[in-house]
Amino acid sequence: MDSFMEYYFEEVFCNLDRDCLNERYKRKELVEYFSTVIAGCAAGQNHTDNTTCKNFITSALKYHNNCKSTNGDVCLMGKYHNVLYIAMKLSFDWSLQDNGVVAALLDELYACEKTFERIFLGESLLDELYACEKTFERIFLGAIFGTSAPYFLAGWKSDFMDKEENVHALVFFLDHATNANLEYTEEGKVYRFIDVPLESCGKASPVRVVIQMGTSEMLMILLRFGAQIFSDNVATNPVESILDRLKDYNRVYPYELVSCLKLVLRAIPKITFTVDKRVFMHLELPDDYNYDRKVALEKYGEILQDHLIPSSRCGLQPVELKHLCRCEVRKMLWNNFELPFGIPKLGVPVALQRYLDLLDD
Repeated sequence: MDSFMEYYFEEVFCNLDRDCLNERYKRKELVEYFSTVIAGCAAGQNHTDNTTCKNFITSALKYHNNCKSTNGDVCLMGKYHNVLYIAMKLSFDWSLQDNGVVAALLDELYACEKTFERIFLGESLLDELYACEKTFERIFLGAIFGTSAPYFLAGWKSDFMDKEENVHALVFFLDHATNANLEYTEEGKVYRFIDVPLESCGKASPVRVVIQMGTSEMLMILLRFGAQIFSDNVATNPVESILDRLKDYNRVYPYELVSCLKLVLRAIPKITFTVDKRVFMHLELPDDYNYDRKVALEKYGEILQDHLIPSSRCGLQPVELKHLCRCEVRKMLWNNFELPFGIPKLGVPVALQRYLDLLDD
């Protein structure tokens, strides 16, 4: 496999046009070609599919790095960068189980594209920059919006077949990123793979975008893997954004939005409302005054009456000890990169595992 890949990159790939892989169908054709090669080499060399796929991904990363090093450690983009997307798709198609190789691929995608964003761009490169996703958008956007929307948001089409495959691919890479303890630094702040801001969505985190979309199925996936609802620099409170939208429906609430609210309430200890204390200065309230209670009653009274918010999660009553314990256990698991697959290791009953995994309330 190594000899074949070395020959292919040196004798075939180098003679292809620089923009030969810009179109999705061309990348798909190359993925299918390499899939055939992987299957053939695995059978011919009596290796497992996993080993052969690992060798291909390693060869692709080596070629990409060699090309980058000859250009002052700046990616040449075009086909030289698209080879990483080919590797990304193949690692998913063949369910590559080598955590180190998949993590190296994710690291290379991130480092390469963040470096490219920082360099000066001439006009001839502007279109290519627009067509290139920032950091991990190619993994997240297709799962959140489907296969077509990323083209209008970021100028590219998803390499995965449909939204279902995009979701499966997202879970695949979330699993590897969690097992590899991957973290990335942006503007002085450290993010987990699942929380890296999406440039095309106003630098909001994936979970905030999903909350805004009101997609409960995707929200469940992100929350189970420990997405941080309050991790980015967006000023708006995502819980309040859901509640404000619910108020607009005159107490005829859409199922998806209510489901999103209930899921978020499972993942946080309680709702902390945004309060401008200067509004209440004339009342001379004590320092320990329960502002959350006042906001909940005055601003969201109808939602409370309709039992969409438990009184124990908005300051009206003490939070249930069971729920606080869940939040604390999940926090410890998150600190150790063990969400969600570390929950069965706790040795607790299945019903409690489901509770910790946000599947039940």
